[in-house]
Amino acid sequence: MYFSQNLSFLHPAKGFLRLLPLSCLMLTACVTTSQNTTKGTGSASDAQWKTHQQELAQLRDYQTRGSFVYNGGETKTYAKFFWQQYTPEKYRLLLTNPLGSRELELTVEPDLARLTTKDGKTHMSDVPSELIYQLTGMEIPLDDLTSWLTGSPGRATEFTLDENHLLKTVMFEQNGEKWQLDYISYDNKTVPMLPNHLELRQGNRIIKLKMDSWTLKK
Repeated sequence: MYFSQNLSFLHPAKGFLRLLPLSCLMLTACVTTSQNTTKGTGSASDAQWKTHQQELAQLRDYQTRGSFVYNGGETKTYAKFFWQQYTPEKYRLLLTNPLGSRELELTVEPDLARLTTKDGKTHMSDVPSELIYQLTGMEIPLDDLTSWLTGSPGRATEFTLDENHLLKTVMFEQNGEKWQLDYISYDNKTVPMLPNHLELRQGNRIIKLKMDSWTLKK
């Protein structure tokens, strides 16, 4: 498989690259109202948590957009993102530059991932996270991110809940590396309530996602 050189906008020489708002990709506008997570004693056996999980499992077609930060030491990125989920195994991720133009577009289907760069070149693989890493240097656990975006632990079995019976932290291990996912706040205007700020940490790697809006298709 051929991989191109690292995308220039993903490796700024100094600091983060600041981007302008991505108004052109806003399919349905809404203002999020945040509710911060607080330390709680929620149990995975709670009826409220089980009901919330059932509601999340019914989500099939949704979209969210916001800001994306990746700090891996030498690799630092700031971008606007647009995520469109079609089915549990089919989604699209778009990262844009200051003018709102495509810099990276990833489409994932069962057993096939396509990544298109700003020059129009397309690269394919059956492992989306490896495709992102080879082209950008960013290590992102994409296989689980589809669940974590909506506040579900996915395959992780070690997690805590806040006092509102929503996901607070997730601990997991991948390729011998221990990660921690922290939910900072939720959008209390969505039904079910969905995250609007989360952070992933592993060693010196930090991934931050802030969702400006959610669009849910019934």
